[in-house]
Amino acid sequence: MTGNFCVAVHALVYLNHKGETVSSEKLAENICTNPTRVRKVMSMLKKKGLVKSQEGLDGGYILSDKKENISLGQILDAINEKTVCLNWHSGDDDMDCLIASGMAGIMDDIVENLNCSCKDYLDKTTIKTIDSKIFK
Repeated sequence: MTGNFCVAVHALVYLNHKGETVSSEKLAENICTNPTRVRKVMSMLKKKGLVKSQEGLDGGYILSDKKENISLGQILDAINEKTVCLNWHSGDDDMDCLIASGMAGIMDDIVENLNCSCKDYLDKTTIKTIDSKIFK
């Protein structure tokens, strides 16, 4: 999972709270990142129908009709990320040693199980859940 997930969740919680169209500059200010990064992430969310955009002087982003029922799992899917990702595997499939030749497959299974467990949790957690934690 990358920081884009944090940007996306933060932006959607903020949009839910504001209940109005918010510019990428205003979102970036609240998220503490740059507007270009916000626009990149919001573009992915828009493609999946989680937000709508409006052009012009009063332009920006607003939550789609789904509002606070958006799950963190939907956000993760929208930005095309996994919770856990391995960029390197130890061992070598061509080695005679069973440990060296089998470890990559074992680690892939572990990572897949972690992703499934995390996705289950994220699917049960919504923007409304986070909002209620902030505004107890």
